[in-house]
Amino acid sequence: MRVINKNAAIIAMSFLMVALFSAQAAAEKKIGILMFSEENRYLEATKGFKDKLREAGFKEPKVKFIMESAGANKAKATEFVKKFNAEKMDLIFTLGTSATVITARAIKDVPIVFSTVYDPIEAGIAKDWKSSGNNTTGTSPLVPMSKLLDTLTTFTSIKRLAVLYTPGEKNSEAQLKDLLKIQADYKIKIIPVILTTIEEVIQILPEVLRTTDALYITGSNLIDSQVSIIVDMATKSKVPTITHLGDLVEKGVLLGVCADSYLVGYLAGEKAIKILKGVKPAAIPIETTKKFDVILNMKTAKTGHFQITPKFQKTVTRTIE
Repeated sequence: MRVINKNAAIIAMSFLMVALFSAQAAAEKKIGILMFSEENRYLEATKGFKDKLREAGFKEPKVKFIMESAGANKAKATEFVKKFNAEKMDLIFTLGTSATVITARAIKDVPIVFSTVYDPIEAGIAKDWKSSGNNTTGTSPLVPMSKLLDTLTTFTSIKRLAVLYTPGEKNSEAQLKDLLKIQADYKIKIIPVILTTIEEVIQILPEVLRTTDALYITGSNLIDSQVSIIVDMATKSKVPTITHLGDLVEKGVLLGVCADSYLVGYLAGEKAIKILKGVKPAAIPIETTKKFDVILNMKTAKTGHFQITPKFQKTVTRTIE
């Protein structure tokens, strides 16, 4: 009788352990993270995203993060999206417009939270800022172009602003479009400069620098990859450079009017938490941060002998030495 009871106890314990293991496995959430590249803004946003989830109790082992970087390659991004789809994610976090567009087109039945997407409406990801109308929501580092021009005109007097952009790059196109809308208000002539190949940077830029007062570097992957060359040429020509991307200021661009990438990711984390608790993405508005840094690269300022007036210095919130 004791043997039978002992065996029964072992069997009962085995069933209990299986049940506990199954419950634990069922409770685990799988979150896929897809960065289009390993630019610092994406890394900072990812840190903010994960920090917010951890604060709310969504951390390992309760949550399994599966993180991939496409290395600025759309074909690789597509492969990672297929992988996420096959692995049945509970939620996918995307960083960058290209990564988000690819993911949103391929996956319609899994919540997608995006970050560092400049204009999700213009990119065709969402129908409206208040509601995407689909399985996406997220955050944007959108900087009002009026704030960028306010900063630039405080720094120096300009009449012609060359905008380096790449057709087909949604962020790049959106920034140019926004600047064209307000150029008359600032009495500044916006000069669109199309760059589609690396060779064009060397071929076109000398003439652009000869005929412009400043350069705006948009969110184009091609242009971002050549930013060191662009900044070097502009600085030697005494032409100030400006961008809305903080990591490009770190790479040498003179001025930046930039959203806090960590905060943009942190806000995306808040949205992910709501979704993991049962809220539909379409019911969660897409947000922009209201906090912006005015960043000055002092090394570039010294190299180009740019004059920093006391009035402009008061507007600077961060310097890069």
